[in-house]
Parts: sequence; C-alpha cells; structure tokens
Amino acid sequence: MKIILFSRRQLDHTAEEIVQLFDAIARFGFDYAVNAEFAAFVREAAGIAVPDEKTYAEEVGPQPADAVMVCYGGDGTLLEGVHRLRGAAIPVMGINAGHLGFLTTAPSAGLDLIFGEIAAGNIATEPRTMIRVEGDFAEQPDSLVALNEFTIERHGAGMISVETYVDRQMVATYHGDGVIVSTPTGSTAYSLSAGGPVVAPTCACLVLSPLAPHNLTMRPVVIPDSSVITLHVHARRADAFVTLDNRTYPIETGAAFTVKRADRPIFLAVPHNISFYDTLRNKMMWGIDIRS
Repeated sequence: MKIILFSRRQLDHTAEEIVQLFDAIARFGFDYAVNAEFAAFVREAAGIAVPDEKTYAEEVGPQPADAVMVCYGGDGTLLEGVHRLRGAAIPVMGINAGHLGFLTTAPSAGLDLIFGEIAAGNIATEPRTMIRVEGDFAEQPDSLVALNEFTIERHGAGMISVETYVDRQMVATYHGDGVIVSTPTGSTAYSLSAGGPVVAPTCACLVLSPLAPHNLTMRPVVIPDSSVITLHVHARRADAFVTLDNRTYPIETGAAFTVKRADRPIFLAVPHNISFYDTLRNKMMWGIDIRS
C-alpha cells in the first residue's frame, strides 16, 4: 500500500511532529511519495532526506490502485492536495494539524491509530460532489474543478453585478461583492460565513450564496446538483476575480461562466466514529451551555 503525503511548508510543523509522521509511515511498511516542496522542508526541519524518486510536483501522476492520499494540515491543505490529484480516483484522508478543520477530521495525535486503520483497510470513504467551471478566465487554470466552491468577487471599492441563471431560468442579478456557488462539502466554508446554510455533505445539491448583496432581501438558494448555472459578470467601476477553492484568477467585465457538477466525485476517507454531525458539534460548539 502506498501513502501519497501532501503538506505545505508554511504550516507550523515541528521537527518532532515530522519525525513521528515518517516513523509511523515506516512502522506500517507503507511505500510513500511526498510533494517536492514539503520534502525540502522535511529535510530542513527534521533532517529526513526524501529520495527524489519518492517526490512529486504539481501533479501526483499515476499511482497504484491501493494508494491513499494523506493531507497533513488544515482544510486548505486538503483542498490543494485534491487539486494535485487531477481527478484521480484516490481516496483522500485529512489529518488535522490546523484549526477548524471540517475536512481534516482525523486528529494528528492519533497517527498510529490512523495509519493502522489504513493498513487494515478499515477506512470508510464518502463520495463528495465536485463542480466543474468553464468560462472566460483571463488566465486558464490548470484544473477546472473545485471541491468547496467557485466564487465571483469584486476587487477594490466598486460594486459588481452577477447575472445568474439556473437551467436557463433567471434567478437574480446579484449587486454587491459577488456570489458563491458551493458544493455541500463547501457549505461549511466560505458560504457559511456569507450566511449560507449548513448542508450534509452527501446531499445532491448546490448552494448559491450572495456576497454582501446591495438588496438586503437577497438570500441563499439551494438547487439540485443536476442544474447548470450560468453567471454573467458586470463590473463597470471595479475589477473582479474568481476563485476555484483556494486558487484565484483575474477576470474582465463581461466575463461569463458555466458551473455544473463534475463528472467524477472525490472520495474522502472518514475515520470511524467521527460523523459530520459530531464535527459540527465539536467545531462549532453546538449545545455548549454558556449561560453560567
């Protein structure tokens, strides 16, 4: 079995944590590959030399059928790891070394338990909807899919307008800071901070959430994930940009985009006994009595 390890050097990993991580991989006899920038950091911080043949760059490339990607960090780390898979059907496990962590639910303190479960084949997976975006990017992305969301946003002080259609039926023109198209997985990310609903990650839907709308009656809308969303951008007095998860691209006024469910889902590995609802309660402190 092979571990495709992904992490980012800007995270606050200690030398002790890195040594524990690589010791656990070795103890269970996994083959492994590490993204090149993290491999360089591992050598600098912990003195562990990762052979060149065990590194990968911007794309993971072909891997054995039993490979598992392990993203060590926060949700942003997992999103970047998924991006490097380029749609490969490799399950993704997130080990939380960050903060909130709706995607990276496995605790970093239990590395032996996590890798033991992977070695024994006891990791369950959930298919998570991804979205595919096509349109007028000023700079063509290397990947057109996103796990969390696609956003159109203003840059600067001026308001933008986003004319929005679902299956060729007009929903609204969002005047304000922009709009978010979120997957169920992304409902607890940017969309949530914009007032969008919390959606169970296995629901077959997408969410449209306006960003700081000029018209205060504007509210998020939940639509079937079989829908095709079309967005036209008007930004006469402001610059605008779009994001695919944590990747940002400039656009010009008049740009148009089409968003729909991607052909393939990503398979997110979930630890036993940690449900989505457990994560909601623990991360958002639901049910905590703060009256005393």
